[in-house]
Amino acid sequence: MKKSILFLSAAVLLSAASCQNFKKGDGGLEYKIVKDAGAEKAVGGDLLSVDMIINSDRNDSLLNSTYDMGLPQIVNIAPDSIPGLYAGDYNSMFKMLGEGDSAVFRLNLDTMAAKTGQPKPEFADKFVTFTVKVRKHFKKGELTDSALYADINKYFEAEIEGLKNGEEGKITAYISSNKLEPKKTASGLQYIVKEEGKGDKPALGDTVVVHYTGKLTNGTVFDTSDPVLAKKENQFNPMRPYEPIRFSIGNDPVIQGWTEGLQLLNKGSKATFIIPSSLGYGERGGQGKIAPYAPLVFEIELVDVIKGTGTAAAPSFPDQISNEPLN
Repeated sequence: MKKSILFLSAAVLLSAASCQNFKKGDGGLEYKIVKDAGAEKAVGGDLLSVDMIINSDRNDSLLNSTYDMGLPQIVNIAPDSIPGLYAGDYNSMFKMLGEGDSAVFRLNLDTMAAKTGQPKPEFADKFVTFTVKVRKHFKKGELTDSALYADINKYFEAEIEGLKNGEEGKITAYISSNKLEPKKTASGLQYIVKEEGKGDKPALGDTVVVHYTGKLTNGTVFDTSDPVLAKKENQFNPMRPYEPIRFSIGNDPVIQGWTEGLQLLNKGSKATFIIPSSLGYGERGGQGKIAPYAPLVFEIELVDVIKGTGTAAAPSFPDQISNEPLN
């Protein structure tokens, strides 16, 4: 799987760089230029398209990775005249880079707190580490803002088209690498019943109670009802309840892959759903780590089925599993 390979490569890059001496910059910023492609460096007003992994120094926990989305992040290089900027800040990092460059930066949080008057973030102790690879440098120069952003929009349209064209390959690779033999419905939903329940199958209008874990095909967990797994995957949110989700099939909006797939299971069943984007979040993607045209994998346990009226409205197409993100 391409994203898994990219993520592994970036992780190796981070590990290798961490064993070497970092150079000291202004404001406590530490950096290691892994590759200097010799291109012109970014200046205020420019934008960079980057692949980036962000780690906390607290247990080296992963905070974010563009490799999960499969799309680069656009970084806007602010001019030095912008209030609140200081030497050695986030903006300073990217002004050291140009197209084709890669580097590892450690942003000093004590300096950031002192310079900005803001408290240090709770998810780190002294440093946040950024492993960055620059894909493309958009130079402002004499371009108008509209011309510059037209170039960026065209660039992202091509990136998203690449995700669309690569979706089937991700599904095939996931099934092959995990040695699965799923059944496939006419809609494209694929599923494996791992443990057959003995209760009734739900129908439209019934209420279901479901334990679940949602993953990308590269294995990244983006949501779960399991608090232990949420903590393990650095996804735990103390503000949400960790319990089975309850909803009425066909009345409460969920992705189409769930509406179809749950009706295939008996109460008590445990199953894996492999859901193409056409039955998930489609060309828009979802909040968080779900990219456009992202196929999804759900581990499902159908805990209970509560019989309803037998009627339901046509399901809508939400931005998340439900209308609001679950974590």
